Amino acid sequence: MSDTVQTITLGGGCFWCTEAVFVNVRGVMDVESGYCNGHTPQPSYEQVCRGDSGHCEVVKLAFDPAQVSARELLEVFFVIHDPTTLNRQGADSGTQYRSGIYWSHPDHEALAREIIGEMTHSGVYQQPIVTEVAALANYWPAEDYHQDYFARNPNQGYCMAVAAPKVAKFRKTFSRLLKA
Repeated sequence: MSDTVQTITLGGGCFWCTEAVFVNVRGVMDVESGYCNGHTPQPSYEQVCRGDSGHCEVVKLAFDPAQVSARELLEVFFVIHDPTTLNRQGADSGTQYRSGIYWSHPDHEALAREIIGEMTHSGVYQQPIVTEVAALANYWPAEDYHQDYFARNPNQGYCMAVAAPKVAKFRKTFSRLLKA
């Protein structure tokens, strides 16, 4: 492991689904579900779900850049969610489900904008990419029952219908990045 651990925070819809993918990525040392970039201090899940707090549901990734690069993490991120739907992922709608990259390391902002530019130029998506790129602000960990949700509830309906297919897509598309 390198001496430097980096973090990046990603909003790709429901944090249960995003967390379920990133816990499987080589070099990701910790995945914490949380809320960021809203205006209410220490929001509750109910406040976030109602849209009262302005927060986005996110996962905060701590990773070893010697094992997985920020670029690779962002490539996974863009494959496992739809970055072209404003404030929506599938049936989940509201600003809390917006697509977002929230950086704490200035290089990650430049990288995010570069990748979005590359994807826009390549035409990989039919619609414009609406992913928000912003400095991480007002971050709060989600309640304990949201942490490791998919691992603890794999047979829950939402997990089976939404999270499991994302995990399967990750495993198929990024087998080289799977934890051993």
